[in-house]
Amino acid sequence: MSEDTKVVAELRESFGKGFARRLRAAGKIPAVIYGHGTEPVHVALPGHQVSLIIRRANALLELDIAGKEQLALVKDVQKDPVHQIIEHIDLLVVKKGEKVTIDVPVVLTGEPFAGTIANLDATTLSLEVEATHIPQNIEVSVEGLEEGAHITAADVTLPKGATLLTDAETLVVAVSVPVLELESDADAETEEPAEGETEAEAAEEDAAE
Repeated sequence: MSEDTKVVAELRESFGKGFARRLRAAGKIPAVIYGHGTEPVHVALPGHQVSLIIRRANALLELDIAGKEQLALVKDVQKDPVHQIIEHIDLLVVKKGEKVTIDVPVVLTGEPFAGTIANLDATTLSLEVEATHIPQNIEVSVEGLEEGAHITAADVTLPKGATLLTDAETLVVAVSVPVLELESDADAETEEPAEGETEAEAAEEDAAE
């Protein structure tokens, strides 16, 4: 765990939309912690600090709740659809050494063979990993791959200790040659009458002379 994931959480006993609005106005985020058969715990989190932490996928927080430490995995972030303000966060209780199931983003590295493109078909892979060793992403290299090359979930190198839960045959990346947009027959037919009209106009001018 790093220092930037240590968060002081304040217990809260008041609820409702009005109280939540006052919390957000004070720069705090309402949240609930649940899991491991415990009763849900309602807390308020420091807004700026937490909003920076949760930019990373599957963020893990080391909470200080009234002097008691608790690890919690960010499971859901609810935002205002218009202003994108964080309205509420759901946190799942986890323990050191415990394994959790998460979806990890796939990131492509390198460049495929000249004239081809690498299409990312699976943006995430489902893994089982230790709660304290959650990868931010999974890098998949497409360096030098030629047309027709493909990478399945089984081909991806996973972080140490991770177990793949996604179907091994799932297509992750496919390399292809982009299809050029050619002029359609309809466009060509549109141009021909224009030429005809020009000839007719020229004929009328000749007749007038």
